[in-house]
Amino acid sequence: MLVIEIIKAIILGIVEGITEWLPISSTGHMILVDEFIKLNMSEAFKEMFFVVIQLGAIAAVVVLYWEKLLPLSSKGKLAINNETMSLWFKILTACVPAAIIGLAFDDQIDAQFYNYQTVAVTLILYGVLFIIIENRNRNLRPRINNLSQITYKTAMIIGLFQVLSLIPGTSRSGATILGAILIGTSRTVAAEFTFFLAIPVMFGASLIKILKFGLVFTSSELIILIIGMVVAFVVSLLAIKFLVGYIKTNDFKAFGWYRIGLGIIVAIYFFMQSAI
Repeated sequence: MLVIEIIKAIILGIVEGITEWLPISSTGHMILVDEFIKLNMSEAFKEMFFVVIQLGAIAAVVVLYWEKLLPLSSKGKLAINNETMSLWFKILTACVPAAIIGLAFDDQIDAQFYNYQTVAVTLILYGVLFIIIENRNRNLRPRINNLSQITYKTAMIIGLFQVLSLIPGTSRSGATILGAILIGTSRTVAAEFTFFLAIPVMFGASLIKILKFGLVFTSSELIILIIGMVVAFVVSLLAIKFLVGYIKTNDFKAFGWYRIGLGIIVAIYFFMQSAI
């Protein structure tokens, strides 16, 4: 039985690693996958697992962007890198809106919006927005082409867009990338800032879920959790590299069409399930 659960954890880790970084909603995919691949674990563990598995995805960002994220430089002697420290303060600034709203209304949001109807609507809505915004920006030049050009005001605006991702199906990366592009950020900078913004957000969410679940795991639970995180880490490395390479020569409209198609599938599938 444990072997079967390990296979499920591997599949879920693959889904998490791909969908966490591409703007296509990890929640929407997890809901679909969970319909067909249900972990034979307690509901409390599964609720924690679907969040804490993201720690593997975070680790991938840290590994790939270590030099940009390390606030220390070693030019002859160990010293603080002021540019990187400034970037971290902007990242933390952008985290404030979602942290406040999320902590205050987490249970209410889950109770009201964690359902297939909401996920289907948000998948389709933001898919349409991606297409509209990319068409609008087709002939516009971005004014922010480097991470150092992001101001605290810009960071806060992107952070406000991140609040939208508290609604399931929106996609955290999708909301922040859309917001960043709308205010004049290049696709590459929007994607990188979104990656970095995920580190404190996901770490904080994972910590809360672990503390809520408790620090006592059975051996099976620990194995499943570790495997899920390791797979998410490896797949995230590939997904991030793919996205960064893709957006150098392409826009986000393909992801918009994908979201619309997935939203329709989610709506039809669960409507038929409820009708049976």
